Amino acid sequence: MELVLRNARIVDGSGGAAFKGDIGIEGRRIAAVGEVPATGTREIDLAGAVVTPGFIDVHTHYDAQVMWDPYLTPSIFHGVTTVIGGNCGFTLAPLSGRAEDADYLVRMLSRVEGIPLPTLRKEVVPDWTDFAGYLGRIERGIGPNAAFLVGHSALRRSVMGDRAVGHEATPDEIEHMAALLRAALEDGGVGFSTSIAVSHTDYEGEMVPSRWASRDELLRLAEVAGEFEGTWLEIAFAVEIFGEKEYALMADMSARAKRFINWNMLTTASEKLDATASQLAASDYAAARGGMVVALVPAVPLKALLNFVSGFLLDTLPGWSAVLMLPTEEKIAALQDPAVRAELAAGVARCESPLFRQMFSDWSSFTLEDTGTGANAAWRGRTVGEYAAHVGKPPLEALLDLVVEEKLQVSFARPPSGDDAESWDIRARAWQDDRCVVGASDAGAHLDMINTFAFSTQLLGEGYRERGLLSLEQAVRCLTAVPAERFGLKDRGTIAPGAWADLVVLDPSRVGCGPIETRNDLPGGQLRLYAEAEGITHVIVGGDLAVEDGALTGALPGQVLRSGRDTLTVAVD
Repeated sequence: MELVLRNARIVDGSGGAAFKGDIGIEGRRIAAVGEVPATGTREIDLAGAVVTPGFIDVHTHYDAQVMWDPYLTPSIFHGVTTVIGGNCGFTLAPLSGRAEDADYLVRMLSRVEGIPLPTLRKEVVPDWTDFAGYLGRIERGIGPNAAFLVGHSALRRSVMGDRAVGHEATPDEIEHMAALLRAALEDGGVGFSTSIAVSHTDYEGEMVPSRWASRDELLRLAEVAGEFEGTWLEIAFAVEIFGEKEYALMADMSARAKRFINWNMLTTASEKLDATASQLAASDYAAARGGMVVALVPAVPLKALLNFVSGFLLDTLPGWSAVLMLPTEEKIAALQDPAVRAELAAGVARCESPLFRQMFSDWSSFTLEDTGTGANAAWRGRTVGEYAAHVGKPPLEALLDLVVEEKLQVSFARPPSGDDAESWDIRARAWQDDRCVVGASDAGAHLDMINTFAFSTQLLGEGYRERGLLSLEQAVRCLTAVPAERFGLKDRGTIAPGAWADLVVLDPSRVGCGPIETRNDLPGGQLRLYAEAEGITHVIVGGDLAVEDGALTGALPGQVLRSGRDTLTVAVD
């Protein structure tokens, strides 16, 4: 054996009880489990530590970060050995070869995914046009395994150029997109992704290209995805109460492709039971019509940090986008203008989205998360309402004053929804619901906004260790075998002879997500939210140690997973 893990407590991903044994690895696969009499070129005595299959993150946006960070940190430290990128229609391939189209996609990614534009401009230098070229660029070296969907907005921009925004496609343009998608899937793309979410706008404040597509365009591209083995569909919404529009679109796309479609993410809050019920009903609706819909479920209540630097979500309010798109100094000046402030206040009242109208209905309820390092630092952790009362101004005006004073470096958040006992019970039931998969991480995106990139250690830390909502075996199954089966990932998700040797070594008494902090470790010294993993010591990818004793080894053993070769078609009944 090349590597033998001795004296392990094995949680194999099946959901069955843990057992003691050894694991022998030859090449990139597991050769033996239980008694391993053969000696290893290298042997590691785990002294009773738990070994699990590698965790699978089915919803990431690492398409750009992989260019400068092949380990996809911090995910690999949190035990993630396989990621799926290219979600929500946002990819960096295919490209038309026109410089302005590549630049548009880079700026769009900066906007919708909260990645600093200076970082993207420095590190993303496309030397590809087709999907094969993009995947080949990644194959130069990657830590975890990675599969990528083909994004709708990239297809539209490649075919339609500037017309991708503001126009429906002609029949010829739809067929051109279909041909590009077909080529990308032949090159290894694992499916088709799109977005109709009202929160997705480009760097100019316009709806991203996929949001201009007709229903016929969406169905045609879904149909093409179904021509290939081991593919699936993904779509992004930004509504809480699903209705006939959402039901019919997902059901029809799935039925047309004969592939399942997944969406992000299920509402799990006790005060929004009607939303949860309406969203889960999408799966039942599709099943009755020959389709399959899978919801992604978060591991913890979502807490979104907002700010006036990126302006994500704030730009959904009428009249706000034009201000948020301004260069920094012009933006600060505009936010001081009484006329602009009046227009911003009026925009909240005009918001047509029930979700965002509710979110911004009470500025006083937001908590100030970061207020700089000077005199205002004392307000960190206090509410906007408390600050407004102190300065004697209405909440929104007081917040804008603070944002201007701190030169936009203020972040704020609504109290997390769904942190009560009933909500945790709802979430725990969803984790094991056949209509759902644990995920919704958005890792690689919203770098200044959300902490869900740590979903694996959050599930193990809070769901299993702290709250006891499921057993260790159940939690591991949710992170391994379930996503592998739902997404058709060949020979992954379990510890068994013949399976890929993607493994995690952890201490179940300590495993969890460390404190969320801000780091300026992006290229160009840009900031991102980050969290260390706790209780995970080793991460093995394809038989090689990528993380040992909590540190990167320098090995890049990951593979680019391609449809058909590395994936199976999941049957849609």
